[in-house]
Formats: sequence, structure tokens, C-alpha cells
Amino acid sequence: MTAVGGSGARDEPSLAGGRAPLQLLVGGASREELHARLAELGIQLNDGARTLLEDSCFDTRAPERLEVVQRSLPQLGLPSGGTLPQITAAAREQGLAPLPPDTGPYLRLAITDQEQAPDSILSAGRAPTGAVHVLTAPLSADHDYPKGFYLRVVDGVTWLRGFRCDDEYVWPADAVLALRVPDA
Repeated sequence: MTAVGGSGARDEPSLAGGRAPLQLLVGGASREELHARLAELGIQLNDGARTLLEDSCFDTRAPERLEVVQRSLPQLGLPSGGTLPQITAAAREQGLAPLPPDTGPYLRLAITDQEQAPDSILSAGRAPTGAVHVLTAPLSADHDYPKGFYLRVVDGVTWLRGFRCDDEYVWPADAVLALRVPDA
């Protein structure tokens, strides 16, 4: 399987703590290889993540190296929260962009030091605490189809989860998103 994750340097800060950008290799693995690698590491999936992993964007493609950062909504200039269109616009104003839709599993495999979520609630109809949402363009306009992935650790269990929302949902100010630093 093609290597996934950061540059491999052990002393390099990770995305998880909001430190230096993470160099991430996305693509090159088949859907089956991704499933196997996630299972091998004990990463749990919800139904939304399973649905997303079946999308054609997970057909094997050439690997691409991305620079990924995380930003809270206040860091994006949205101290009271915002909708997905507002978040995307605020990110673009700072020179950041959505990630490719297949980034979520690769990012989950790369981030091994994510902090434990402050609560154990897995599904509550709101953005979960302690999560890093992977901002991507939606794969479907259907609001019942998952919009993207988020990463979370709950009660010691590492998760890759899919989330649903519409463009009217106001994300809380404490939401954290993973974003792409475009090539210069």
C-alpha cells in the first residue's frame, strides 16, 4: 500500500495540536487498502463514513501531497460560529481552501495524537465537541447524504465519522476544521 500520512519525521509537530502544518499524502491506496489500514489500527467508522468511503472519489488515484492546517472558527474570523458557506468563504479570505473529498481517511491515519473528546456523546444533531471536521466540497447536494468526515477520539476509541448538515446549520464557535494550504 502507498504510504499515507505525514512526512514520516517523528519530531515534526502534527496537525492535532494546531501546530505546524501537516504534510499529508492523499491518494494512491485502493478503497480496500484504506478499509484494511483503518481496521488494522482499530479505527471505528459510523454509517456516514462507510457511505462516503463507497463514493467513486475513493477509486484509486495518483497520490498527491497536501499541506493541511487546522483552524477554529474564531481563527477564521467567525467568533460566533457560521454556516458552511460562511466558513468556506472565511477560509478562502485567509488563503485556505477545502481539501479533496477523499482526504478524511488519510488524515485519520496520519493523526495519532488527537486529544480525547470532552464528552462521550456520539450523535446529538450538532457538531460534536473535540472533533476536527475535514472541510471538503460536498459530494452530493442531497442533505441526507454525508457532507464529509470528522475525526474524534471518544472514551479511548479513535473514530472516522461522517457528518450531515445543510447550508443553514450554524456551526458553533468551538468547531475546528482541517483545511488545505494551496500550493504557492
